Amino acid sequence: MLVLPVDLLILLSPILWAPQQWKAIVAMAAVALVLLTGGGRYRARLHLSVLDELPALLRNLLTAAALVGIVVALRHDADGLMIFLHGAAIAMAMLVAGRFVTTAVINSSRRRKITRHATVLVGGGQVAADLARYLAERPRYGLGVVGFVDNSAGVVDRAIAPRLGALDDLDDVVARTHADVILLADGDLDEVQMVAALDNPRLASVDKLVVPRMHMLRTKGGMDDHIGSIPVMRIASPNLSGFGAFAKRSIDIAVSGLALLVLSPLLGVAALAVRMDGGGSVIFRQTRVGRDGRTFECLKLRSMRPVREGEEAAWGTANNTNRITKVGAFLRRSSIDELPQLWNVLRGDMTLVGPRPERPTFVEQFSAEHTGYARRHRMRTGLTGMAQVSGLRGDTSIADRARADNYYIENWSPYLDIKIVLRTFSEVLFGKGR
Repeated sequence: MLVLPVDLLILLSPILWAPQQWKAIVAMAAVALVLLTGGGRYRARLHLSVLDELPALLRNLLTAAALVGIVVALRHDADGLMIFLHGAAIAMAMLVAGRFVTTAVINSSRRRKITRHATVLVGGGQVAADLARYLAERPRYGLGVVGFVDNSAGVVDRAIAPRLGALDDLDDVVARTHADVILLADGDLDEVQMVAALDNPRLASVDKLVVPRMHMLRTKGGMDDHIGSIPVMRIASPNLSGFGAFAKRSIDIAVSGLALLVLSPLLGVAALAVRMDGGGSVIFRQTRVGRDGRTFECLKLRSMRPVREGEEAAWGTANNTNRITKVGAFLRRSSIDELPQLWNVLRGDMTLVGPRPERPTFVEQFSAEHTGYARRHRMRTGLTGMAQVSGLRGDTSIADRARADNYYIENWSPYLDIKIVLRTFSEVLFGKGR
């Protein structure tokens, strides 16, 4: 957090000697920070070197200066442009110098062990042994290995890093050692077990690093980060946390509330048609599984006549198909029967976009049969979702649905939500329906 505010102050400093160009200077600072952030220049790194970052740093700064400079040239005379370019050049030189200073401060803090992150290695093979030795000899990486977990004894020097337990003990080991970093060092552990261990909610706030399995091969993009000669990648946390979660919930409340208000006449007409066509209650309530496995009552407009005595009501039977009313068939094709779930969204049971909710019996069955299915419940279930707009509705692969939903959770963004909503409208208006 030290680098960004220092960069901002330096980029704004030309205002002190060129106040007449303050708007252009602020614009350049904003563009430069956007480019630097987008290029990963403010990501936490283990290996710190200004010389390694210098090409990307200068490229982003020159791009920002050029973009703003074009606007200045169009709006001001040559003198105004020269004042701006002079200030921009000084700011860029000062920023590079400032990076040398901040990097030196951070490295000094690490070497003195003022900044030191307790780290648990996952795996006890040769790569883990090399990492434990590197980190013990080179405190400048800021990681202090407290031990390792593995299902076998491993080859790590016990004097450097003791074995603290098996992979299943990872959450307890992290809690006991107060570790805030997990480093996956060996790739021969069972993937399913490893993913399950890392998905533990108790480890949500812990930074996770991984050594790529084929790290010996040279990649086109080079090493993102490294410890010694061993490349290391940072496992991204899902975007649906912190401000992202707050923004998504705020949008849910605003859109669902407005939609219920605007669509109330349509819902009223549909409810009247259901009542006249099939009898019974207008709203159908069914228990579904939501976030973190909690159940809730999912609402729909009734599209089937009530079950008569002696009829089979199991999912997918011929009797169920025969029970669909004429009005119900239209409501299903148009997805109007799903609109009462806007109330579920407003209440917080669901979200506008997310994995579709399923019944408890099927959740239990699918979770046992398909790796990753249970991970869908890391977020609220949705009115529509990635699987639904990817051709995975109805009688399609459960494993494919789970993969699509988990991809959405891992890669959420406001734009992805907008894209799914637009594709949902396209499916409803021009698709085959259900």
